[in-house]
Amino acid sequence: MARVDEDGYFVIVDRTKDQINTAGFKVWPREVEEVLYGHPAVRLVAVVGQPDAYRGEVVKACVVLKEEHRGRVGEADLVAFCKERLTGYKVPRVVEFKDELPITAAGKLLRRLLKN
Repeated sequence: MARVDEDGYFVIVDRTKDQINTAGFKVWPREVEEVLYGHPAVRLVAVVGQPDAYRGEVVKACVVLKEEHRGRVGEADLVAFCKERLTGYKVPRVVEFKDELPITAAGKLLRRLLKN
């Protein structure tokens, strides 16, 4: 997926296959990730769609906290942070804390391993 910037250049926004469809609404993971990266406790984040029987998918954020914030910042803190900055359907319904995110030898994120 791409958009045209103010100078007329195409900017890659996200991969179409990574788009999350939650209750008929489209969510781009990168948009939610950019908001979460604005939280001072977040070191790394990856947003994926988690299968949901009612909505099709829900927004799931897999978060690695900075060492000094571990045990101090919880799911409710990050959800509240997102609610102030995102439309309701884009706010993560699931926040999973991890020690690291799965990446390939080339440094690419393995999103498929985070969906379940």
